Amino acid sequence: MIEIIRILLADDHTIVRQGMARLLEEQPDLKIVGEATNGQVAIEQAFALKPDIIIMDIAMPRMNGIEATKKIRKQLPKTKILILSMYSHEHYIHQLLETGISGYLLKDSSGRDIIKAIRSAMQNITFLSPSISKVLGETHCPPNLKGASIAERYNQLSNREREVFQLIGEGKSTRDIADLLCVSISTIKSHRANIMEKLNIDSPAKLIHLAIQLGLVDPSL
Repeated sequence: MIEIIRILLADDHTIVRQGMARLLEEQPDLKIVGEATNGQVAIEQAFALKPDIIIMDIAMPRMNGIEATKKIRKQLPKTKILILSMYSHEHYIHQLLETGISGYLLKDSSGRDIIKAIRSAMQNITFLSPSISKVLGETHCPPNLKGASIAERYNQLSNREREVFQLIGEGKSTRDIADLLCVSISTIKSHRANIMEKLNIDSPAKLIHLAIQLGLVDPSL
């Protein structure tokens, strides 16, 4: 009897999820049990479905894949998470590997690589796209001090501040963010001021550009 590997797809682009589902379900032992359009839904679906594998995008609305991955790994350590992203920021790769992800692939990966990554994950083997391995291996290259500085500042944000920063990056108004998070407008203004101070940003507009630069927000949305 074939042992079925249950998979949750988390990506805000419908065509990506549909294409991935068709590709994976051609394999007799792979089954898509759920889909999520943002990080918050991915968490809810993960807790409800407890899939074997989650294929997670990074740049998603409401909550990005990095924060969602951290929350899921904390509560569901047996669930394997594969990152499938357009972004190859070295800082994110290291950060996600430290959380215990089972693989990191770029979206130009072949279907064969994605299937191989799933099977590797089930055997507790971490799979990295060749280009990702190259990024991690280029330790002789001088670091991007400006990028590292930004990443270090981002790490200083609290969980709530990261959530607010994500929503600001998506272009949502202060009132919209307050409504989404069920808090007062003044609370959001306070969070925004703290975020700007920690990130050394002097205007709210620059927060949006920074969120895009960090790969947390898809600029096409």
